Amino acid sequence: MKTIAKLGLTTLVVTAVLFSCKKADATVEEKADYATTDSTAVLSSTAISSSAAVEKKDSKQKFIRTADIKFKVKNVVRSTYAIENATQKFGGFVTYTNLQSTIQNQIKTKISQDSTLETTKFTVENNITIRVPNTQLDTVIKTIAKQIDFLDFRVIKADDVSLKLLSNQLSQKRSTNTEKRVEKAIDEKGKKINDIMEAESTLANQKEANDNRTIDNLSLQDQINFSTITLQLYQNETIRHETIASEKDSAAYKPNLGIQIIDALKSGWYILQAILIFFINLWPFILISIGGFLLYKKYLKKQ
Repeated sequence: MKTIAKLGLTTLVVTAVLFSCKKADATVEEKADYATTDSTAVLSSTAISSSAAVEKKDSKQKFIRTADIKFKVKNVVRSTYAIENATQKFGGFVTYTNLQSTIQNQIKTKISQDSTLETTKFTVENNITIRVPNTQLDTVIKTIAKQIDFLDFRVIKADDVSLKLLSNQLSQKRSTNTEKRVEKAIDEKGKKINDIMEAESTLANQKEANDNRTIDNLSLQDQINFSTITLQLYQNETIRHETIASEKDSAAYKPNLGIQIIDALKSGWYILQAILIFFINLWPFILISIGGFLLYKKYLKKQ
């Protein structure tokens, strides 16, 4: 009896130890899974953050900063609205958006006499181009990061155009000085019409070059002030089920037997009328045939 009691106690202790080990392993696995999920979320939210080429207030360098990001979201439509609202909130604007659904497959299954189940597999994506103040680029990118479910890639560029701006300004200054000299030469020395026309043409070319430099500088300054972000959003393939009315066969729209009989009698009567009219139209030929037959018969009797 004591042996049985000892054996039962030993079994109970071993079972308790095994259960504790399994519970500990499960706890470790749960913590590992949580850590993996948490690290993935942190990676998605921080990987696209960048302080690339952030200008200091007293810096003479001027950067054109652009960002190109592709990522998966839970819902493209909701993320699109969130991004557009964030863009407006931080003083930016949307220059392009192309939200579209692409049907991958569509199956129709008849489930009753008058109902059909339509199963549609489709993907939703959106390409967005936004422009935000250069000082708000990193803030907007961090806000966009909240929508990321999986990051495909992010490319951030910063092109230093300070020398290009300086070159345009110097060229514009030289062009302005040349314009003044040409205008002075026309006023003081332009006597012959050919000389005047040539000088005016030169002046027009100088003004055009000066205007182009001005426009180029304005364009560069605009790109410096407002950074461009290009986004590619997509989501997992979605399946949509919809019950629609079944299309009836053409036989279902045929009239009943009584109506078909009445229609057949009418059609027969119309055909009979047509035949009668046809023979009436041939009355001259019929009359000639009858006359010929009577003459032929009379001629045979004389013979």
